[in-house]
Amino acid sequence: MPAAYDPTNVFAKILRGELPAHKLYEDDDTFAFMDIMPRGDGHCLVIPKKPSRNILDVDPDSLAAVMRTVQKLAIAAKKGMGADGVTIQQFSEPAGGQIVFHLHVHIIPRFDGVALKPHTGTMEDNAVLAANAEKIRAALA
Repeated sequence: MPAAYDPTNVFAKILRGELPAHKLYEDDDTFAFMDIMPRGDGHCLVIPKKPSRNILDVDPDSLAAVMRTVQKLAIAAKKGMGADGVTIQQFSEPAGGQIVFHLHVHIIPRFDGVALKPHTGTMEDNAVLAANAEKIRAALA
């Protein structure tokens, strides 16, 4: 039996305004923000507002809304960061690499010849996150 959704996870706290985030986009169903431990410049996340642990338990309508926002953010992140492409990732359950147990999709702008940084758990400088967020928000406009 799959584990239950834990409403104390960090992304649920961001949605409730209990933790800060560099918001990029929000609609009735989704929220997009900068990843504070980016694997590349402009790395951002899209999450559903409805509680779901991961892709294995998400409501199909919520998943569709997430993917619409992922596409919108992928286009903006590529443009805003001047990237050559994007990598989209989603991890489900510990064996699948999931660390935060609220469904989230990674959008990582990619540059020719530049490898992804390893996931070290090191937080990016807040000023860098703010500057990259502004580039992506400008591309959304």
